[in-house]
Amino acid sequence: MNLALWLERRAAVAGDTPAIYHGEEVVADYNAFQAQASALAGNLAAAGVAPGDRIAIFAKNCPDYLVVMYGVWIAGAAVVPINAKLHAKEAAWIIGNAGAKFAFVSGDLTAALDAESPVRLVEIGGPEFAAMTAGGGLACVPRETGDLCWLFYTSGTTGRPKGVRITHGMLMATSLAYPVDVDPVTSADAALYAAPMSHGAGIYAPIHVRMGAGHIVPASGGFDAGEVLELARGHGSVSMFMAPTMVRRLTDAAQAAGARGAGIKTIVYGGGPMYLADIVEAVDRFGPKFVQIYGQGECPMAITALSRDEVADRTHPRWQERLGSVGRAQSVVAVAIGGADGISPPGETGEIMVKGLPVMPGYWHNAEATEKTLKDGWLMTGDVGRLDADGYLTLADRSKDVIISGGTNIYPREVEEVLLMHPSVHEVSVVGRPSAEWGEDVVAFVVASAPVEPSVLDAHCLGAIARFKRPKDYVFVEDLPKNNYGKVLKTELRKRFEEGA
Repeated sequence: MNLALWLERRAAVAGDTPAIYHGEEVVADYNAFQAQASALAGNLAAAGVAPGDRIAIFAKNCPDYLVVMYGVWIAGAAVVPINAKLHAKEAAWIIGNAGAKFAFVSGDLTAALDAESPVRLVEIGGPEFAAMTAGGGLACVPRETGDLCWLFYTSGTTGRPKGVRITHGMLMATSLAYPVDVDPVTSADAALYAAPMSHGAGIYAPIHVRMGAGHIVPASGGFDAGEVLELARGHGSVSMFMAPTMVRRLTDAAQAAGARGAGIKTIVYGGGPMYLADIVEAVDRFGPKFVQIYGQGECPMAITALSRDEVADRTHPRWQERLGSVGRAQSVVAVAIGGADGISPPGETGEIMVKGLPVMPGYWHNAEATEKTLKDGWLMTGDVGRLDADGYLTLADRSKDVIISGGTNIYPREVEEVLLMHPSVHEVSVVGRPSAEWGEDVVAFVVASAPVEPSVLDAHCLGAIARFKRPKDYVFVEDLPKNNYGKVLKTELRKRFEEGA
């Protein structure tokens, strides 16, 4: 089934309800949303786009992003959303690798991409786009659950990015698991797109379309903590996806303004480690409005979830341990820990494995990577973690981030959690530095909220973790390098050692 049918059905029964907002302004009801997307589909088909073709989107968040996505799907083609912060050369490589026939582009990105990409570019919001979203429409082209819907390119921190084949069936499974495992959705709710729509925030659009909810794109086109607080207060019943660093910034802004997050229904957080001290502070400020999810492009947003009640609970004897986890398996997957002899028992640390409806069928034109990642029906995530007897999954680290010092594995997140409990530490990232004696030394990059001596942090660590885990050095920085999604770029921190910094 074509995922775009959900839009068609919603417009048929409640077309006059508000659908898309630009800030506070309604720019389309569901009838207009459907009509524009359908017209775009018809014009794509007239231009030679066939079912199964790929259409790129190199754009910042904007209301028409949803129109493009659904127009492409109605035509039976697949979207290739590209991180808007990538260089034009990087975007052009993805467009070429995907074999895209068109690229819909933000106006301020068009000129740079035009110099690099041979495909036809359409400026979102421009005259050609206006013509393509007007007039008669195309009926939704039938698709099967295994057909390509979204070609998602990974970050490429260890080489060229890989294209993850996300099918209509995968997105349906993720979407239908959302109200069961994450947060119920009604037509009175609204999704706020403060995080990039090219990533997880966009993955959550279909279930909100299915339920007839509103879709709010901030006027800024991105994440501004003050703007988010104001929009939520104005709209009410707003849900949004945030990376942990965004939650941290929202909490800081609310504390400075004396705000309590009026109008915020739910904040789903994921995409990186949420440290215990940060989420405790966020719940204290906003109340029980947080749900944690764990997923990756190869199983989008759908591996585990930690409910709002579990995030806010302070009565369970193991509440801290559970809050430090990423929750339990979502309804549509099985989760296990891989060991040397197969699946490991509870409590053992190893590679996290997933199987189920939202797991990709493979990478785009990359059989070697597919073979390494999919084994006996399991997705080998590359993440290290452990399951407890109750099914709660706790992440240790990405396998590539584990520090091996003196032959012993040290998990950076454990050290980071301890350091963040110190009142003078605002942010921290722990990485391994090459060492002739030990193989690797533990080094902490610290963003301090107040002056603090390394010896004080050292004593703080020694009071909570084994001596061999404590950092050998503390590097104080003004900020940590992050990608468009708010993840700390540990590869950039490691490069400083290579460059002798």
